[in-house]
Amino acid sequence: MVIAGGGPAGMMAGLLLARAGVAVTVLEKHADFLRDFRGDTVHASTVRLLDELGLGAEFRKLPQSRLTGVSLPGTDSQRVPVNIFEALPPPYNYIAMVPQWDLLNLLAEAAGREPTFTLRMQTEATGLVVTDGRVTGVRYRGPDSAGEIHADLTLACDGRASALRRASGLPAREYRVPFDVWWFRLPRRPDEAGELAGIAPAFGRGEVLLALTRENYYQLAYAIPKGSDAQRRAQGVEAFRARIAGLRPDLADRVETITSMADVFVLDVRLDRLRRWYTDGLLCIGDAAHAMSPAGGVGINLAIQDAVAAAGLLAAPLAENRLTTADLARVQQRRQRPAIILQTLQRTIHLGFGPLLSGRVTVRPPRGLLRLASHAPQWLVRIPARLIALGPRPEHAPAFARR
Repeated sequence: MVIAGGGPAGMMAGLLLARAGVAVTVLEKHADFLRDFRGDTVHASTVRLLDELGLGAEFRKLPQSRLTGVSLPGTDSQRVPVNIFEALPPPYNYIAMVPQWDLLNLLAEAAGREPTFTLRMQTEATGLVVTDGRVTGVRYRGPDSAGEIHADLTLACDGRASALRRASGLPAREYRVPFDVWWFRLPRRPDEAGELAGIAPAFGRGEVLLALTRENYYQLAYAIPKGSDAQRRAQGVEAFRARIAGLRPDLADRVETITSMADVFVLDVRLDRLRRWYTDGLLCIGDAAHAMSPAGGVGINLAIQDAVAAAGLLAAPLAENRLTTADLARVQQRRQRPAIILQTLQRTIHLGFGPLLSGRVTVRPPRGLLRLASHAPQWLVRIPARLIALGPRPEHAPAFARR
């Protein structure tokens, strides 16, 4: 089989299917995995999966920080920590922040130890090969050549801008998103680790800022109205620094490290879902099947869970040369509901962004609510903690892939 895209879904699916003895070729269009401001959240369900695959020890050696909960804005510039993930049973009671390239390199190295696995870097899947109405492979473009790869199954893991999804003509339902996100980073001092070891939101009139604690810096997300990137950039870096300093006065001493607006990366936020994830010979998973908003940081983990389910359901039919579209339909049947649940949650969160970014409403959590959040009973906290950290249907490694 051939997999288009060497992201989390593609590399995980490639690793699992190779461990089942299936001949797998993964095509990755870049020369390496080194890209900034990709999704770096590795949720508890994925950490557990890596343990089941025998990769947990290697994973924990990667540079990472742990998010234990949220740090809510309180009164007098104080923040109220709410360690919601502590309600989950250890050792899977946190979210790991790991550079995505490190995670992908780990998966690639593990897959490379399997004799049936091939990874072709700098090779982009550009279209589908269709024979008698059935997808029989992909067209590709590499550094020195272009051609076709024929396969019993093509797995589209090439993200929200999937070329294969576009070529397939599979219809999608798109949902309105009122904002885009500016990503940037600010340095963090070692003595700040204990105070903000979590997700720290900040609100102003017409402004929303989210800070994630990383190993030696803060990764920040600043929401802007949809399509306003060029207009906002034209205001200049000084205006942007002033906005950040106003939202987070405690970080005002380091906003000068934003040297220009080139240090700010824009994410065009999209939310959509294919009505049908497959056609004969082709299956879409991850963002290729359901583009996720960054709300909740669940996109990577949902994609990985898709890959695990696909490998578990398709390994035997592929190995025994009896794959049918009914097998592909079973993957969608298993993974569609978790995608719908999480996208519904994201759409609910999005409802508040329009009024927030327009300045019609401001967020000032009342003291009583902050006190309740910081002293909520474990059983109540466990509900959102489980939904975020484990997901609505966490998958386990199939028996053939465990080490």
